[in-house]
Order: sequence, then C-alpha cells, then structure tokens
Amino acid sequence: MRLRTLPLSLSGIIVGSAMAGNSGKWDSLIYCLAIFTTVLFQILSNLANDLGDSQKGTDNEDRIGPMRGVQSGIISEKGMKFGVIMAAVLAVVSASFLICTSAHNLSSQLVWFYIFLAVLSILAAIMYTVGKSAYGYYGFGDLMVFLFFGVLSVLGVFSLYGLSFEWLTLMPAFTIGLWSTAVLNLNNMRDFENDRNSQKRTIVVQLGLSKAKRYHVFLIVTGFISWILLITSIVYLTGHWIVLIAVFPSIVFYRHLKKVAVISEPRDFDGELKKVALVTFSSSILFAIALFIA
Repeated sequence: MRLRTLPLSLSGIIVGSAMAGNSGKWDSLIYCLAIFTTVLFQILSNLANDLGDSQKGTDNEDRIGPMRGVQSGIISEKGMKFGVIMAAVLAVVSASFLICTSAHNLSSQLVWFYIFLAVLSILAAIMYTVGKSAYGYYGFGDLMVFLFFGVLSVLGVFSLYGLSFEWLTLMPAFTIGLWSTAVLNLNNMRDFENDRNSQKRTIVVQLGLSKAKRYHVFLIVTGFISWILLITSIVYLTGHWIVLIAVFPSIVFYRHLKKVAVISEPRDFDGELKKVALVTFSSSILFAIALFIA
C-alpha cells in the first residue's frame, strides 16, 4: 500500500479543512470521512500502480527503489486484482458516506458533481498504469497529481463544509499540487532509465534528466511563491503573525534544490523524494495548527 505516500495525499484535505474552520465552518465527521476517503483513493492508486507496472514489465530487476508486491512475488497478480477491487469498493462506500454527510451543505447540482468526482477519482487511480490507455505511460501523471492532490483536494473539501469558492484557496491548492507533482518528478527521475527502456514516457523521459531537474526547480519554487503569497495574505487580512510558522519547513528546499542539481546516481533521488513529501505534509500541519490557534 506504500504507506509512506499516504501523508502527502492528506495535505490538501488538512489545508482546505483548516481554511474552512477559519471561516467559521467545521464538521469533525466531514473531516474524518474526507481523510478516510482520501487514504482509500491513494491506497487504490498504489495497488493499481503495482498491478499495472507489473503487467507491463516496468517493475523488473533493473528498477531502482522499493520492491513492489507483485514484482517480488509476495502477492500474485490475481491477488492484487482482488485487492484493487476491494480498495475500489471501500473507496466508493467511504465517498458515498462523505457526500451524504455533506449533502445538507450542497446544492443538488454540487451533490451530483461530487458523485461524478468520486467516480472520476476511482477511474484516475486505476488507469494511471492499468490498461492499454494508462495515462501514466503517456506523460499525463504530473497533470493528474497536480489536479487531484492539489486543486481538487483543497477546493473540493473546502466546499464540502458549505462554503462558496474563495480566490484565496487557489494559492494552497497550487502549492500542494505543485509540491506533490515534484514528489512524482523525483520518483520519475529515479526511475528514468528503466521507464525509458520500458516505454513509459513520463515527463522526465520526454524532457531528459537535465531538463527534468529544471522542471523540478520550477515546481518547487512556484509552489513556494504561492505558499508565501497565501501566508502573507492571511497575515495581512487577519493580523495573525503566528501563521508564519507554516513557512519554516519549506526553508529545507534551498538545500534540497542544491542537492538535486548535482545528483548523478539515480537512487539518490529517493531520499530527496521523502524530504519533499515531509515538507509538504509538515507545512500543512503547521498551517492548520496556526489557524486553529489564531
């Protein structure tokens, strides 16, 4: 289930819920169901990714990184298919409870929109690497991570609390989305050679390693700028200086970018991947704590 990926997937939910709470709207049940649903979507994606990459031969002896379930023989392909189906069923059940619980905050059009979004999320999780049209093999993984981890996560959960769209929510949506995409980019830089040999045309494979590093700088720096704009806007509007603590984790990015620039051994990207995921998650936690205190 790749448990180390789960905290990153929660960042958008935490930030969006914190902003909703700061606007006077909070519902513990909605928050818990949103967290649970997001975790299930991420587990579904991870299991489907294990299955799809194994079927396509991308998970092989040349691959760098943690050994996968089907690749290692710990679980059979049939067993993994069953796991994917069970994760999808649980995700549907959890998403249904979440939508029902939030229905009193939503118009009938929005309820149908969230039903559509839940179905789309399940399809996106499975089709990343599974099937002949797996979009992860055509370079669309970055866009989907940006949308689902960032934009849809932050804006989606914010509306579940009964709040209308606010421009300020776009800033953390972009930040979480860009930094989550940066995690995927590091993963793809680590797997560059094997992905290229396996015909998995990620953005890194299409750009080449050198340009992919510049792309990574863009993701991190643009996300940081958006995060700074969010924090300074909240300080300006509310006068709560404590929100500035949410900036501290991202200071790590200076050394991170310097390290990424000089990495020549693909497996060294793995350690940097963990740093970006941890900075993103810790930034969201500190942001939520600061708004709660304020």
